[in-house]
Amino acid sequence: MRDASASISIGSSEDRVDAIRYAPTGTASKSVRVILAHGAGAGQRHPFIAGVARQLAKAGVDAWTFNFPYMEQKRRAPDRAPVLEDCFRRAIAFARESADAPDALFIGGKSMGGRIATHLAAQADQMNGVFALGYPLHPPGKPEQLRTAHLGAIRVPVLIVQGERDAFGTPAELSQAIGAMKAHVTLEVVEGGDHSLATRGRSADQLYEWLARVITEWTSSITEGPRPHGSGLSNQT
Repeated sequence: MRDASASISIGSSEDRVDAIRYAPTGTASKSVRVILAHGAGAGQRHPFIAGVARQLAKAGVDAWTFNFPYMEQKRRAPDRAPVLEDCFRRAIAFARESADAPDALFIGGKSMGGRIATHLAAQADQMNGVFALGYPLHPPGKPEQLRTAHLGAIRVPVLIVQGERDAFGTPAELSQAIGAMKAHVTLEVVEGGDHSLATRGRSADQLYEWLARVITEWTSSITEGPRPHGSGLSNQT
């Protein structure tokens, strides 16, 4: 498929970042928009982000990606959380102004991008759900430095896809945080997977296709029927 735009400018010349829209090529019963944020070490054109976005578009999702300011400016260190949150909000607003309104909006991302998405959800930004592909629960080797203080404020449904061997937080560690949340949480465990969610015997393209299927099945469960209150866990083998 051809991307709808390879370089959409968001913001003024001083704080401009680029975004890419992957217009839906498949069909879906509900119009769904997903804003997908990159992780700390690679931007929106990384094969992981682009691959998942393209697979979402094939499934009928209006998928958007964008760069955070530090990535756009080719700086190594990520911006502070308020800057990342502001950029995420600007990307959501730009998509809203640039295309027809969808039936539902979901935001998420890889690692840091997913964590910042949960920040917006905790601050009651308007969305139908939030997801994290490899939630960075804590820095590797520092399980005492938990990034969970905001999770209890989330009220929309949450999807977390976590590798069984993730050094940033195992599914078992995540389960403790999920148990304290009031939102309905779906935890997909990738057996043998690390923070990249890669596993032996599955190609990168197969991973992107599977992740898009997990996301779209989750979004469909929300848009096409009510979710029960409370937390729920499901495993992927």
